[in-house]
Amino acid sequence: MKNVFATRWGIIGVGAVIGVLAALLQFFGNPANMGVCVACFVRDITGSVGLHRAGVVQYMRPEIIGFVLGSLGAALVYKEFKPRGGSAPIARFVLGAFAMIGALVFLGCPWRAMLRLAGGDGNAILGLAGLAAGIWIGTLFLKNGYSLGRAKSFPRAAGWIFPAIMAGFLVLLLVNPATEGEGKSGVLFYATAGPGAMYAPLWVSLGIGLLIGFMAQRSRFCTMGAIRDLVLFKQVHLFSGALALIAFAFIANLMLGQFNPGFENQPVAHTSHAWNALGMVLAGLAFALAGGCPGRQLFLSGEGDGDAAIFVIGMVVGAAFSHNFGLASSPAGVGPHGIAAVIIGLIVCGCIGFTMKEYRR
Repeated sequence: MKNVFATRWGIIGVGAVIGVLAALLQFFGNPANMGVCVACFVRDITGSVGLHRAGVVQYMRPEIIGFVLGSLGAALVYKEFKPRGGSAPIARFVLGAFAMIGALVFLGCPWRAMLRLAGGDGNAILGLAGLAAGIWIGTLFLKNGYSLGRAKSFPRAAGWIFPAIMAGFLVLLLVNPATEGEGKSGVLFYATAGPGAMYAPLWVSLGIGLLIGFMAQRSRFCTMGAIRDLVLFKQVHLFSGALALIAFAFIANLMLGQFNPGFENQPVAHTSHAWNALGMVLAGLAFALAGGCPGRQLFLSGEGDGDAAIFVIGMVVGAAFSHNFGLASSPAGVGPHGIAAVIIGLIVCGCIGFTMKEYRR
């Protein structure tokens, strides 16, 4: 059976659906210009389980759970569930941590950068330019032989571990739901103010997450891959999906009254232009070296890729470090140690890019 999601019009359709659904999630209660943000939502989950105590960004986001379980469902239905891994896991963990640090200096992953642009936030232009620059640097390493090695097949049970963790989080959410005005419900922490306290109804968020996870697994939707393929191979297949996401989110925002153009007073954003760009340079470089944007890493995790799961766990640790040690930005500007973290991250990722090569004997 032909995979229609992987065709040119299929990937455009997937991007369009994601753009519209993200705008609807914002309309239903998610933070402004943050209908979907993989970095921000993983950060919120990190806070919900108590790994950081920034009280305004704690919530067990159902969308992330849905991404993984939706991808798992697609992989099982189409016989693409293939447990694998073992390709430089510690390097992938470090890349995941620095990708998150860079994203939280900018305040968003590539998906949110595009959604911020579609919502009128001019600061997203700097973030997207930085993202493209970071990915371009990554392609230079790829051209010079960079590789984290080849993954090998794992026992089938190993591929179920990360989806099982997500299923466990869903159980925790159902057993310990958010209660208005309460900072903790059972074992989970919940924000009572700020973006963590803004969320769409649980079943709406979970349903949309499952749908996006299913479609993205079938289409191989990836924002990092879109720019990488355009630079390396002059291919516009994935890039057309990313453009569709922006265009349809923009149209949906106009229809829903959610378009607010400008640089100042944008929701969950700051105007430190250099660090909006450089934070995403770091994130883009880490994504390129790891082989996928954060959304793609979640979808790969759902189909049994242990290396992608390690990257996501690195993101969790990066989120905890960002909020425990003053690395993350806020609407007031870059965190007190965010600039140093970006510089260190660029050096570390550069070292990984220069030194990691697959040698054949």
